[in-house]
Amino acid sequence: MKDKRTYTKLKEHGEDMTHENESKITIDPNYKEDRGPNDLSLLIEMHKKEIWHWKQQESKWIETQNLFEGAKKIIDEMGAKIIQQTAIIKQLEQEIERLVAENKK
Repeated sequence: MKDKRTYTKLKEHGEDMTHENESKITIDPNYKEDRGPNDLSLLIEMHKKEIWHWKQQESKWIETQNLFEGAKKIIDEMGAKIIQQTAIIKQLEQEIERLVAENKK
């Protein structure tokens, strides 16, 4: 009577042997995808790529907007300081004129 075991090599009986009979699927190197313009998976992939592209554009726009707002804030601050410095210069010129007039006396 033949032994009913399916072991091809001497192995432990408690080991799982189901992987031995599994088939392997290989892809033919000459295989071309036959996906037409109405294929749903192709449309989904195209829309995902388009969404990714627009998200990248949006992030660039947000970055540009943030840079613009930062530059605008700096310009406003510098404008205020220039006005303040102009007022100080005017006061100093008046003080110089007063001191020159005082020295002439």
